[in-house]
Amino acid sequence: MIGLIFDMDGVLYRGKEPVEGSRELINFLKENGIPFIFLTNNSTKDPSMYREKLLSMGIDVPEGVIVTSGLATRLYMERHFEPGKIFVIGGEGLHREMERLGWGTVTVEETRKGAWKGVEYVVVGLDPGLTYEKLKYGTLAIRNGAKFIGTNPDTTYPAEEGLYPGAGSIIAALKASTDVEPLVVGKPNGPAYEIARERLGNVDEVWMIGDRLDTDILFARRFGMKAIMVLTGVSGLSDIEKTGIKPDLVLPSVRELLDYLKTLKEAPE
Repeated sequence: MIGLIFDMDGVLYRGKEPVEGSRELINFLKENGIPFIFLTNNSTKDPSMYREKLLSMGIDVPEGVIVTSGLATRLYMERHFEPGKIFVIGGEGLHREMERLGWGTVTVEETRKGAWKGVEYVVVGLDPGLTYEKLKYGTLAIRNGAKFIGTNPDTTYPAEEGLYPGAGSIIAALKASTDVEPLVVGKPNGPAYEIARERLGNVDEVWMIGDRLDTDILFARRFGMKAIMVLTGVSGLSDIEKTGIKPDLVLPSVRELLDYLKTLKEAPE
């Protein structure tokens, strides 16, 4: 049995607009009992927030199939680290996940009063409300010995107007100011694979469907998955030659993936 892992932004939708065929594809998978999960490197929302976003586009899935880099970071920290105070640079979804850990988060207001000295983890994701002050206290905490954890390496993400700065851009700023290499959880790295494989369950073959060569397709290559690239997001055909990261299959969009799966289903055993 195959299991499918989908990136979300640039694959199922772009910004607030669904990609044509995405709803029909997910309905087909549900109707035919084909296991799938959504694995996004975007940590600004948690699974409940993403479920609402998907519902607004007519895609109805349970929260349990949605894995964000924020959720993966929380689960990884629960399993591999001891509790300690956390300073979060990120959106609402990442703040929610870190609060669910129950270890205690330190606010910017508290860092102004010196609380950065007691921070044991600086966790960084995409932060639409990024300020110099957040970078300052993140830098001070990391230089004071706090562990530096990044949710994902994406330097950009696709939106309606084009490509916006991503979590990787913020992580890069902190790397430059601290000279510390972070643990990065999201695709294409091992911590994300550990969580995704667990959620997907017992399948014989895994397909990774994504729009970014440097995260989704490299992720598939690293961990022995079939790499399917769609052209509705960040990377284009010319980028394959530039990067040397080669997918197994390139499709215009997930609509063609639905056609491909229907053909496989109808093929004689």
